[in-house]
Amino acid sequence: MLPTDLLDRARAGECTTEDAILLANAPLPELFRLADELRAEAVGDTVTYILNRNINFTSQCIGTCRFCAFRDPNGYRMEISEILEKVREAVKTGATEICIQGGLLPDMRLDGYCEILESIKSEFPDIHLHSYSPMEICHASRDGVGVKDALVALKGAGLDTMPGTAAEILVDRVRERICPGKLNTEEWASVIRTAHKLGIRTTATIMYGHIETMQDRIEHLFLIRDIQKETRGFTEFVPLPFMPYNNELGSEMLGSGNYGITGIDDLRMHALARIVLHTHIKNIQASWVKLGTKLAQYALHCGANDLGGTLMEEKISKSAGATSGEYMSPAEFDWIIGKAGRVPAVRDTLYSHQQQPGGVTTR
Repeated sequence: MLPTDLLDRARAGECTTEDAILLANAPLPELFRLADELRAEAVGDTVTYILNRNINFTSQCIGTCRFCAFRDPNGYRMEISEILEKVREAVKTGATEICIQGGLLPDMRLDGYCEILESIKSEFPDIHLHSYSPMEICHASRDGVGVKDALVALKGAGLDTMPGTAAEILVDRVRERICPGKLNTEEWASVIRTAHKLGIRTTATIMYGHIETMQDRIEHLFLIRDIQKETRGFTEFVPLPFMPYNNELGSEMLGSGNYGITGIDDLRMHALARIVLHTHIKNIQASWVKLGTKLAQYALHCGANDLGGTLMEEKISKSAGATSGEYMSPAEFDWIIGKAGRVPAVRDTLYSHQQQPGGVTTR
């Protein structure tokens, strides 16, 4: 049985790192039960998703991430007209959010990032633009442009919120091995804090299941919690399991007999995130693309309350071996959530508006 004082701290949102270590090694039924109880306390039985589209505007990249299977020096690069056509297709299906990310182009400057946003907003002023990782913000900030000035310009061009990707594991010892040359932990946190202070809310992510330790994952969770205490700018936390195929890091692992993580590891990570972040970040997302729809459904009983988006066009996870497809319809979301014993609801990016099947709206 988990100690009573630990349970009290968990329910108060005051878990310590020592508590988290104990929880990471706790019997699974007890861990999952606690996470599910805290999920119910935080959000009830509603499970949300969003109608959105991913647009990865280029696969070309000068980055050196060893886990990337998407980067292609001879890859594609979309014109503004191509991006706009994809937005039009998404809007016709009812999408309310467009998520835009891409590789780091050597000739891409701040004005290029702004142009994409401005072009979309000029035609679709009401669409929500969830765009550009902290790494892309740093890339746009070179040549003497500061991060704050870049974010102000991007917000003026139409940036609404940002994905909190490029986080991987927020421990520099790990980052130096899996993504040398990428922004470090403090730089990632600085971009996020600056965005939050400017009113640009973000998600938060972790990419786990490669060379990091459980202690590294816990350190990452507590950094996210500390930032949230300071800014209240995170909308959700998204655990993302590492996909080991078609990339350098994965080849190294597979070659040494390390096949990554199991479904049990995935469920443990979601449960631990729910418990450590309880009262701080309300929404824990299970990525159906990364986990597969069946395991994502089970994660709804291990602390998760959101399944992400319809996506329409997901390329990055697919390139690394994800097999769950590039699109899931609202009807399938509703079916999966209902079969898990939960109540489905379509949300907006900020979780400020939710509509259940049949048109019942909650806020």
